[in-house]
Amino acid sequence: MGCLILDIIHNKMYILRKGKHTYVSMKSSYIKRKGTLMASINKPDMGSGSIPKLLAHLAIPTVLAQIVNLLYNVVDRIYIGHIPEVGTTALTGVGLFTPILMLITAFAMMVSSGGAPRAAIAMGQKKSEAAEKILGNSITMVLIFSVGIVAVFYPTAPTLLRLFGASTQTLPYAVPYARIYILGTIFVMISLGLNPFITAQGFAKTSMYTTLIGAVINIILDPVFIFCFNLGTVGAALATVISQAISAIWVVRFLTGKKTVLKLKKSNLKLERSVIIPCLALGISSFVMTSTESLLSMTFSANLARYGGDLAVGAMTIIQSVAQFVTMPVQGLCQGAQPIISFNYGAGNKPRVKSAFRLALTIAV
Repeated sequence: MGCLILDIIHNKMYILRKGKHTYVSMKSSYIKRKGTLMASINKPDMGSGSIPKLLAHLAIPTVLAQIVNLLYNVVDRIYIGHIPEVGTTALTGVGLFTPILMLITAFAMMVSSGGAPRAAIAMGQKKSEAAEKILGNSITMVLIFSVGIVAVFYPTAPTLLRLFGASTQTLPYAVPYARIYILGTIFVMISLGLNPFITAQGFAKTSMYTTLIGAVINIILDPVFIFCFNLGTVGAALATVISQAISAIWVVRFLTGKKTVLKLKKSNLKLERSVIIPCLALGISSFVMTSTESLLSMTFSANLARYGGDLAVGAMTIIQSVAQFVTMPVQGLCQGAQPIISFNYGAGNKPRVKSAFRLALTIAV
């Protein structure tokens, strides 16, 4: 068999020669050869491209996605708060679920913030097979965490919500919402835990679509389920789970499709201690920070319910949603900078690591 040669003409045309045959393609593509990833010029060059342009290319979509997600959270709260006669009580009940929601997010972040950077480092080292093993092991951990969360929190939801400050008035709205959301944990974990692996490859817009698709579908389904079908908080939970399920399908479809650099393969799903432990060790800091926020939220809710009543808890729910407008865009910036820093760290290019870090820090400050 003849060797495969890739020529690029005017940065647009790709000519593939195999033996005596020549193939011409105007589409960007990825060619895997002996475990080495060769990307077309349409994909950002993490190793030599301009740092400011790279950061703009990766960070702008992630920041926009975070802003849209925040708007969805606010709109979701508005819909629940306007349920006739019981809006305030229902909003308070949903707000009491926040500590559990944060804990689910913490487990997803432990996988994503540990696995995605290590996958980018492996790509920087030209170790594509190692990067794909990290991806495969990460989805296995996502599945394990999801099963564990459902097994623990579904039966204990009523007890935990009372501990968080739920009253006899808010508990009937909090428990159904919590249990439906918990049953859909697998979709939340996949969309949150695996989406950063798309960003790590440089496909920031595709990663942004994961959030946009879920947010838009949720915003559409919320009023339909809450008001048209008169399902109240149950409808809000169903809308959230359905939108997260579609986002999860989008992520898995991309990671098993033709455009991805890192392919999700069945052979890489088996956990390997040498692969998953370093990922979890790197992600534990994100887990601790987010789970600590969960503990703080639980403490706030319990004390507000005790000294201020349901109205105070509902007010805190609104405040938390608005406060995220400050923090979430910065998180989006960090998600955009992470692939650049990780890739160049793996490639041993310390000057580019420092340059990307300083630029991201300057923008964040």
